[in-house]
Amino acid sequence: MSRGSASLPGDPPGGRRAVAVWCIGVSVYFVAVIFRTSLGVAGLDAADRFHVGASALSTFSILQLLVYAGMQIPVGLLVDRLGTKKMLSIGAVLFTAGQVGFAFSPSYGTALASRALLGCGDAMTFISVLRLGTRWFPARRSPLVAQLAGLAGMAGNLVSTLVLARLLHGIGWTPAFAGSALAGAVVLVLVLFFLQDHPEGYEPEPFPHQGAAYVRKQIAASWREPGTRLGLWVHFTTQFPAMVFLLLWGLPFLVQAQGLSRATAGELLTLVVLCNMVVGLVYGQIVARHHTARLPLALGTVGATAVVWAATLVYPADHAPMWLLVVLCAVLGACGPASMIGFDFARPANPPERQGTASGITNMGGFTASMTTLFVVGVLLDATGDNYTVAFSCVFVLQAVGVSQILRLRGRAVRRERERLVASRVETVHVPA
Repeated sequence: MSRGSASLPGDPPGGRRAVAVWCIGVSVYFVAVIFRTSLGVAGLDAADRFHVGASALSTFSILQLLVYAGMQIPVGLLVDRLGTKKMLSIGAVLFTAGQVGFAFSPSYGTALASRALLGCGDAMTFISVLRLGTRWFPARRSPLVAQLAGLAGMAGNLVSTLVLARLLHGIGWTPAFAGSALAGAVVLVLVLFFLQDHPEGYEPEPFPHQGAAYVRKQIAASWREPGTRLGLWVHFTTQFPAMVFLLLWGLPFLVQAQGLSRATAGELLTLVVLCNMVVGLVYGQIVARHHTARLPLALGTVGATAVVWAATLVYPADHAPMWLLVVLCAVLGACGPASMIGFDFARPANPPERQGTASGITNMGGFTASMTTLFVVGVLLDATGDNYTVAFSCVFVLQAVGVSQILRLRGRAVRRERERLVASRVETVHVPA
């Protein structure tokens, strides 16, 4: 869609009220990401606290992402049916309870259960925020609004990297995690008292929900759209390298394999987050103005990630030089914004009543890839005596699978989207004034 595109008929107007309501929803996602990524700065501490190795440590994040990915389609259906306010409220209760449970867990088993509960609540946030954006802002703003939501998530990651890490080593495990849980209570209050699902006068048309048959119909209709499947594979291929690095294995890799101090490793993780925030703004502006840039941006990010990742792993010395690690972290910062492009393929491929379902399917991609990679890296580290070169090489396999699917689906998705756009314009022309 070009710069001069007008609002589509029936589009919400946006404005200050929309920004205020949307910011409340985004604040829930912001806190959810703080809780989600808190293990990334506490991985080594968790290994000591619960006396576990690499495989068991990776199980924390795997279980959390397994719950998250498994909840995406149910959450998408529930968002379409119940609305954003109810889903964000439930999500805030669950991820706050999970964070509190993790703070006080006396054993590995109870800590696992707490992370699963956290993942369940976290799963309800991002799709709800995407839905909130489509209800409050014009369609032409959707790519930028989605990127800004992702930017808020990266800000949450930044807080966990900078603030929670210092609290953890300053006041200890239980006070740090329990204290951070207060943020969940704050955003829950904001949602309950101030959030609205849609602006007045823009209520969505009621759609009948007829049990299991309706659910199957929604999922099948979304999946039949090549844009939904392309969105899933774009998300799958772009997101997981940075997710794996930030969520668990980045800090151990930088400290154990590259010989850096925890402070320096933390600064590099911070660089990933900062680059993510900057690139997110750039990608959002580009895609909002030039939809044809979506695939080049996504595939270019995948290619750059693969090249720099390989250069770091095969560097002919005991440790990669600092400049190369800086480049690696800067490039990983583009993975999150590139993954958001997946929603820009799924969104125009589905009508309003299927937006939550389609977003849920798309969002499964990157988290499924991340979960798989987290597990394989943990197993390979244990099997090879912490050989990160071998363990991290599994990234290339998943990238190859994802790119092959993107190339297979791109033609059909683009043609179908063009047909929809032409049909929409014809219908608009024939609507009586």
